[in-house]
Amino acid sequence: MGNWLNYFQINVNIARGVKRLHSAGLAHSDLSYKNVLVDPVSKSAAIIDIDGLVVPGIFPPDVIGTADFIAPEVLSTKHLNIKDPNRKLPNRLTDLHALAVMIYMYLLYRHPLKGGKVHDLDTEKDDLLSMGEKALFIEHPLDSSNRIKLSQINPKELPWADVTKLPYTITGPYLKSLFDKAFIDGLHTPSHRPTANEWEDALLKTTDLMQPCSNTSCEQKWYVFDNSNKPKCPFCGTPHPGTLPVLDLYYQFKPTVWKPENHRLMVYNNQYLFEWHVNRNVIRNEKLTAEQKVPVGYFTFFNNKWVLVNQKLTSLKDVTDDKEIPIGTMVELTDGKKILLSREDGGRVVVITMANKY
Repeated sequence: MGNWLNYFQINVNIARGVKRLHSAGLAHSDLSYKNVLVDPVSKSAAIIDIDGLVVPGIFPPDVIGTADFIAPEVLSTKHLNIKDPNRKLPNRLTDLHALAVMIYMYLLYRHPLKGGKVHDLDTEKDDLLSMGEKALFIEHPLDSSNRIKLSQINPKELPWADVTKLPYTITGPYLKSLFDKAFIDGLHTPSHRPTANEWEDALLKTTDLMQPCSNTSCEQKWYVFDNSNKPKCPFCGTPHPGTLPVLDLYYQFKPTVWKPENHRLMVYNNQYLFEWHVNRNVIRNEKLTAEQKVPVGYFTFFNNKWVLVNQKLTSLKDVTDDKEIPIGTMVELTDGKKILLSREDGGRVVVITMANKY
């Protein structure tokens, strides 16, 4: 149900729910697909079963979590007495492990730690080791010993179980970086795990990199631009047709000095421009007002040219041609062009690169 883009929005909503809990000093203690209800069509998500909330020093955890989502440090110390200071119990940092696992599973339909490595012939002991003390990311770049063995899996799990065909890098650079933090740096060092806010930010920036697949029968419908000059959909292999404008966002570091934001916006027909793209002081989160959610411009392919149509921006300017772009008019997007989106404090400049040129 739904398409790949819908699951990014679902994950944004889950991350926001966890962020809200953590900002109140609470931990869920049992985040899992049993306790998060999602609707892929309306892109909504709700965290339930919060009667086990952990309040440090007041309400201790009464469960250790759901099998696939228990943090390695909780599993590897569960044999210790509950009063033992070395026993690790569910807390905010174990929630962050569960959140990372859930995001990975909703986008890639496989578990990040369940690979082909066998630690013990006793299945129960093996599960305990592979998810606890010996946990290893199945896509670890330097240790491939836990890769999924395709000969051992049900063909129904393909193509998702094939980490060569659909590696985690298809989720884009921002999420790849956080998966590395969660499943390499933070897997056995809980303090290194990404926060819910970092996940929300990375997911939203990734949605700005997404392109609709031109193949109408593609199951996923959307994919993340791979920063190549000849992009194609990783799910069905369909190449992107025609030129593709890539807008890199810059902010004013000091007068006359502009720095890259590490944030870009991919253009497609009828893609919108919003206030949070125009001004870095407008943060794209749950606190946006109804007015801030209204598009300020849109992109379209018109007379064989890519253009940005100004709907609401009062100081839009083509810096390259030194020309104002009044409301109701358009500016053509060409390679190397610089466009000032706003003169207000926090206003950005975009620099255009045309990918997929023939």
